[in-house]
Order: sequence, then C-alpha cells, then structure tokens
Amino acid sequence: MSDRLNVLKTYKLYVGGKFPRSESGRVYEVTDSKGKWLANAPLSSRKDARDAVVAARKAFGAWSGATAYNRGQVLYRVAEMLEGRRDQFTREVADAEGLSKSKAAAVVDATIDRWVWYAGWTDKIAQVVGGGNPVAGPFFNLSSPEPTGVVAVLAPQESSFLGLVSVLAPVIATGNTAIVVASEKSPLPALSLAEVLATSDVPGGVVNVLSGRTAEIATPLAAHQDVNAIDLAGADEVLAKELEIAAADNLKRVLRPQPVDYAETPGTDRMTAFLETKTVWHPTGSLGASGSSY
Repeated sequence: MSDRLNVLKTYKLYVGGKFPRSESGRVYEVTDSKGKWLANAPLSSRKDARDAVVAARKAFGAWSGATAYNRGQVLYRVAEMLEGRRDQFTREVADAEGLSKSKAAAVVDATIDRWVWYAGWTDKIAQVVGGGNPVAGPFFNLSSPEPTGVVAVLAPQESSFLGLVSVLAPVIATGNTAIVVASEKSPLPALSLAEVLATSDVPGGVVNVLSGRTAEIATPLAAHQDVNAIDLAGADEVLAKELEIAAADNLKRVLRPQPVDYAETPGTDRMTAFLETKTVWHPTGSLGASGSSY
C-alpha cells in the first residue's frame, strides 16, 4: 500500500458568514515557534477590512435586537462546538504558541470556559450597570445599557486563542458586532474559530475574522467612519498611538492596550467598555394625599 498524502487545509477569511480568500489573492507563511511551516494564511487588504465593516453593520440590527437570553444561548453553543473540536484546537494552540500538549489543552479548556462565562453574563449585565436612579422631582429615571455598534478588535499577539476569545466574547455578548484582526504571528486558531462560529448559530456578519499584517488592516478600521469603537489589545505602543489619532476623527470609543493575564477570571470591564447608557425620564404624575401616583 502506498503512503497516504495528507490533505492540507486551506485557511480563509470569515466575512459576512462566508469564507472568502483575500480579494488581493495574497497569502503569507505561518510558522510554529521553531520556524517550521504550518500553513499559508490569507493576507487581508484594506478592501477586505471595508467588506468586513459592511457585513458587521448589516448584522448589527438583528443581533443587538435579539434578547439577551438568546445571545447567551448562542455563546453557549459556541462552547459546545469547541468542546467537540477540542483535540484540533489543542494541536493548533500548541503549534502557535510553542506549548506542550498538556499546556495547550489547558488553554483550550480555559477558552471554552470563557465562552460559558460570558454566555452567563448576557442577561445579567443590564442589572449591574443599569437600573432606577433617585431624582429630585416627580419622575421615574431609568438607565439601561445599549451596544455601541460595530467594534474592531485587535486580538492579542501572544495569546492566540484564549486572549482572542477574551477580547471577542464580551463584545458580542453585549450586542455589538465585531471585526477581529487575528494575531499576526499565530492566526490559525482564530481562522479555525471562524469555522466553529459559522456552525454555532452565530448569525453571519456578527463576527468577521481577518488575518494578515495588523497595522495594514487596523489602520483603515481605525479611520473608518462606520466603525464605532476599537479595542487595541493587539497593538504595540507605536501603532496604538497612531490608531488612537485615526480613531479620533469620528470620536470612536478606544480601549487602550493594557497588561492582562488572560488566564485570570475576567471582570465586567470589557463588556462595559463597549456599552452606551440610555437614560429615560418619565413623569410619575401628581402625588395624592396617600402618596400614590396617577
């Protein structure tokens, strides 16, 4: 019997629920920690970035309008699907980050748990950051959080999977849609995650995944007038400064890079970073002698 040839995987972008190649036709070599070739990844262009923004904007209305409980179900479904592909992601994370199989498996388990953690927050964050406000006057004063809109997310460079999910999950858990720029050095776990998202009830366009040169993709996203916020987790100090300046043109929300231990249990900071607060005043009517309104 002749030796069987391996079927090499063709990695593609994930935009609008579909898997296109970069419109430029470019790819770049991805290697492991020892310099061994792993795959050719799409080298995204500015046009790919603009296409991802269009897809994210189109998906925003339905995703932000879904019930928080439904969004939680969808995020939990992502965790279920990842559990079934645990071995694949363990191999990819081990190659990407130079980890032993056992350490990579621990990272994948933590990543799956991170999806579950954020799934549980979708219908609870409103109670934490919203509620009734005491005011002087005959008014009900209620504040409630609403998603900011389309968020560009620069995934951490060194934590290609756990870090990626730690910055992506809070964005979509709160009703935003996302354009993710994968780790430039280790994009394969992010591109494989896109395949899971496509089969996990996440509507097309809610998450869009681009790979390539972080600076090349992030620059047009930071300046794009239809991007409402940007997370600079994967930008170095110089690039972050440039992107902050570009983002100021349409007053984007900007989450600056900061030291984060992604292995630690997260707080609510990354959810509240991309929420707006809507406050409604409503007259209670005249108070009667008994103190009741209306």
